[in-house]
Amino acid sequence: MLPEARSGPMDAVAARPLAELLACPPETGDLLAASAKSIEFDSSEVVFHQSGICLGLYVVVAGLWMRRAERLEKRLNLGPARTGDLVELSAALGDGRHTYTLTAQTPGSLLLLPREALDRAFESYPPLRMRLLEELAREVSRGYFVSCMNRASKYRKAGVEVQQT
Repeated sequence: MLPEARSGPMDAVAARPLAELLACPPETGDLLAASAKSIEFDSSEVVFHQSGICLGLYVVVAGLWMRRAERLEKRLNLGPARTGDLVELSAALGDGRHTYTLTAQTPGSLLLLPREALDRAFESYPPLRMRLLEELAREVSRGYFVSCMNRASKYRKAGVEVQQT
């Protein structure tokens, strides 16, 4: 079988390129570009806190970032965010509250697309919102897949047989 013909469980939920996700008519693109703000952070600096008000959609430009959350009185390390990642799609598209805390692991920068500009962009070009909602669904699926794989790995290390579905 050719390598191109193979597909794994992660292929369907693989992240789409940022340019594809944000592709829109020139007027909408100009609106987003004009409102975008570049923000620099030092190592260990917190960008936002869980449950805080979301200012917009963040795009990682440079650096390494850690996502952490508290759930059921436990601290969870949700993993890193790297260059090109969209950060906090759920807060930007949802109720406007951050679902985790984002901290700089190294000096870096983020691009902020403010909520007001996003809302205007969604009004002028609704497919943009749908693309971002689809990406959020893929992000949730990736997290679930990784969680299942980690759980199966723990059981294998403990000598417990794991059935594949």
